[in-house]
Amino acid sequence: MLTAYDRALDDITVLASGAGDLTAPTPCAGWDLADLFGHMVGQNLGFTIAVADGDAPVGAYESVPVVGDDVARTWQDSATRVRNAFGTADPEATIHLAEFGFHPTVTVALGMQLLDAAVHAWDVATALGQTYRPTDATVTVVLDMARQIAARPGGTPVFAAPLAAGGEDPWGDALRLLGRDPNQAAAA
Repeated sequence: MLTAYDRALDDITVLASGAGDLTAPTPCAGWDLADLFGHMVGQNLGFTIAVADGDAPVGAYESVPVVGDDVARTWQDSATRVRNAFGTADPEATIHLAEFGFHPTVTVALGMQLLDAAVHAWDVATALGQTYRPTDATVTVVLDMARQIAARPGGTPVFAAPLAAGGEDPWGDALRLLGRDPNQAAAA
């Protein structure tokens, strides 16, 4: 799973280097690209601390302000940190994710971050008027997790309410289950 996560982080790095106008709206309601990148960088930094130290305070996950000229470097720095943390951690170690009040293994936390990176790569690409589809292996992981998230009573505060899955395309179904319309017109 670490290889798939590395690939998703690299895909976002490529997208970040072409981000340009950070005021472009994203599929995340109320967020422009600056908000989305700030969120992703904050999550990377929080997970870095939690994975490396076994715990991180809620504040460690907070959004980080990003600016156009520096978004690619800021993103890349956070991606390198989180990649290194996961790469050197014991996969079976239990950590505390204070933001979620959850004690998963490093492997489960990695799956959570893989889902987040793949879906947010799609969000960024859509905002930039591009298409994005992760590898089939990543789609399989994300779809399985999206089904679990969508099946939770009351949903989850992390993603928008699930939309009905169509069954034609696994990636489209994963996006729908996480509250995104895969047919959404790109904002470019």
